[in-house]
Amino acid sequence: MPLESPLAPAAERAAELNARYAHHGAVAVLRHALTDPQVGTSALVSSFGAESVVLLHMLSRIDRSVPVVFLDTEMLFPETLDYQRDVAARLELTDVRRVRPDRAQVLTRDSDGVLHRSDPDACCTLRKTEPLERALKGFDAWITGRKRFQGGARTAMEFFEADADGRIKVNPLAHWDKADVQDYMLNNRLPRHPLTRDGFASIGCAPCTSRVKPGEDERAGRWRGLDKVECGIHFENGRAVRG
Repeated sequence: MPLESPLAPAAERAAELNARYAHHGAVAVLRHALTDPQVGTSALVSSFGAESVVLLHMLSRIDRSVPVVFLDTEMLFPETLDYQRDVAARLELTDVRRVRPDRAQVLTRDSDGVLHRSDPDACCTLRKTEPLERALKGFDAWITGRKRFQGGARTAMEFFEADADGRIKVNPLAHWDKADVQDYMLNNRLPRHPLTRDGFASIGCAPCTSRVKPGEDERAGRWRGLDKVECGIHFENGRAVRG
């Protein structure tokens, strides 16, 4: 967190921003988040997963130069890496930052690449949470694609939140439902992640992602069979904010 930031505490700013922009739509919230001094400097964090292209497209229509943080865990599907390159090129995003886990830490803590089998939480910490913390240093806020319809604690999500590190977390799509996402992708002729045609509804690391059966929750294919619903990026005060 930028220690010299003159901004007020994140919780106070989030409350004020929610009051001001409560009745705005997703594009307006994103536009204001990128220009409102109460938000500060922002980066968009994207997995380039099943629905990520919606928020990335919105960003490209407002400001293609905003930093986009892409977490390459080094365990992603090859299709995700290809899709990331394709989407970034199509939308002409000029500052996509591909962030990988620290090489020395990987050699120390997961040299054989099987940590996800014995301790998936530790693997997510190594490959996602810690790299994101490093990538967000110097930013006052980060933009996510989370939505209320995804369930759990997300059902009460606001446009603006304070995260555990004192940053503002911006959720422009908070109030969208599944139909809104699909309509936006169709109307704007956006490319879909290739794995969605093969039964993958929510796409993360290859070893921990499986196909979703008809009638299942779309995140049922993440960490199937384990008591785990989040990678750790959206944990606050030690608690997952979903599920």
